[in-house]
Amino acid sequence: MPIASAPAAPTRAELVDHLVRTRIAGDVATPRENNLSHYRKLANGDRHYWLGLELGDRWSDEQDVLAVMAERCGVNDDPHHRQGQDTIDPELTVDALERAAGVLRKAAADRQRVLFATGHPGGLLDVHRATADALRAKGCEIVVIPEGLRADDGMVFQFADVAMLERGATLWHTHSPEPMAAILDGLERAGRPLPELVMADHGWAGCAGQRGIEAVGFADCNDPALFLGEAEGTLQVTIPLDDHVLSPRHYDPLTAYLLDAAGLR
Repeated sequence: MPIASAPAAPTRAELVDHLVRTRIAGDVATPRENNLSHYRKLANGDRHYWLGLELGDRWSDEQDVLAVMAERCGVNDDPHHRQGQDTIDPELTVDALERAAGVLRKAAADRQRVLFATGHPGGLLDVHRATADALRAKGCEIVVIPEGLRADDGMVFQFADVAMLERGATLWHTHSPEPMAAILDGLERAGRPLPELVMADHGWAGCAGQRGIEAVGFADCNDPALFLGEAEGTLQVTIPLDDHVLSPRHYDPLTAYLLDAAGLR
C-alpha cells in the first residue's frame, strides 16, 4: 500500500485566514488588560517577565514596550486602549515564520546541532517535534539532553526530541528559564558541545539567547521579553502567536508552512 504524502502546505493567504479563524492570531483570547499588566511588570523590573533575558534598565518605560509590541506583534498601539480585545497581526506571524524558515534552512545546510524545548506542551509540542524530525532528515544532530536534570522542583526530560519540565508525571506549563539553564549547564559539565541553534518558547528561548546561542522563539502577546530580545539582536526571530489555542492540531498548517518555506518538506 503506498504511503500517503504529507498534505500540501497552505499558501500565505490561506495560512493568514487559518490563523485568524483559529485565533492563533487576529482577535486573540488574551485580553488587553493582561497584556498591559505584563508590559508594566517587565518595565518595573519583575524578572519573572524577562524570560531569561538580561534587560537591565533599557525597557523601564512601559510605553516603549508597548511600541515594540505594536511593531513586532501587532497589538493595538493606542496607549489609551486599556481594556477589552487585543490583537496579534497574522501578517507579522507569517513574516516571522518566513524569517525563522531562513534560520532553519541555514541549520540544515550546515548540519547544525539543534535543541528543541517547550514550556507549552499542550500547544506547541508537535510544532517542535515535526521540525526536529525534518532537520534530522537533512542531517542535523538533534541534541539529546543529559539525564537526571532538575529545575523548579521538577525533572527536565526529553520526549519526542523536545525538552520539557515534568512534575508528578505531568508535563508542565512553564515560562521559567531555569530548565534551559539546567540543560546548558548539564551539557557543559558532561563536556559535550552546546547546541548551535535552539528552537523553543518563552524562558527556554530567552535563556538560550542570553547565553549567546542562536535562538528562535514563539511568544504570545502578553510575553513581551522575547520581542524585545529580537529587537536588540539577542534572539534571531520571535514568532508572535497565541501559544495555547483550542486544539494543538490548529498549529499543523503553521508547521507545514514553516517547513515548506525552509525547504524541509
